[in-house]
Amino acid sequence: MKMADSFEKIPLKIFPSAAAGSVFVAKKISDLIHEKEKNKERCVLGLSTGKSPLKLYAELIRMHKEENLSFKNVVAFNLDEYYPIQKTATQSYYRFMKENLFNQIDIDPKNCFIPNGELPKEDMKSFCVEYERAIIEAGGIDLQILGIGSNGHIGFNEPGSSRFSKTRVTPLENSTRLSNAGDFDSVTQVPRLSVTMGISTILKSKKNNPDGMGK
Repeated sequence: MKMADSFEKIPLKIFPSAAAGSVFVAKKISDLIHEKEKNKERCVLGLSTGKSPLKLYAELIRMHKEENLSFKNVVAFNLDEYYPIQKTATQSYYRFMKENLFNQIDIDPKNCFIPNGELPKEDMKSFCVEYERAIIEAGGIDLQILGIGSNGHIGFNEPGSSRFSKTRVTPLENSTRLSNAGDFDSVTQVPRLSVTMGISTILKSKKNNPDGMGK
């Protein structure tokens, strides 16, 4: 065994399909929600967008409707958002979360936190500080769902982002904009900026991506 191999501690679980993996992760989330509810605590989830979590969110909605899984004790913080972008835009992550999860479960809308892509640029620094503060005041993220972009970005933290970075406005690499161009009429319409949780923010979560599920 090489010395570098001995330091590898990343757990990995491979599933036969995305659907099977999504069911597994949904069960992990359900168990955590029930555990927190039993202890009269809030369950703080970090959520992501994209194609990968769609099956996960569909399974959580099914569990809510068919198995009475309640999200009343859940607080949700989303990883990122394009900047600038209107909440009503087809490509906005605000709209994505509302349509694909929040509007179909019993979570309190006041407990749904999504980075705001509508604010004037001069207000974004204070918004990012408040977003970090809200996560801390909620008790910290219990479980963070992540995805890995085509160039390795996590959230919208492009390769080279500092491990000490916090929620902030940051430029998008051209490779990321090209990868996401399919959601827009052309790559020129993909925003050049984003607002994202930082690497430090993500690493502070108590659990990341149960058993290695990613995009």
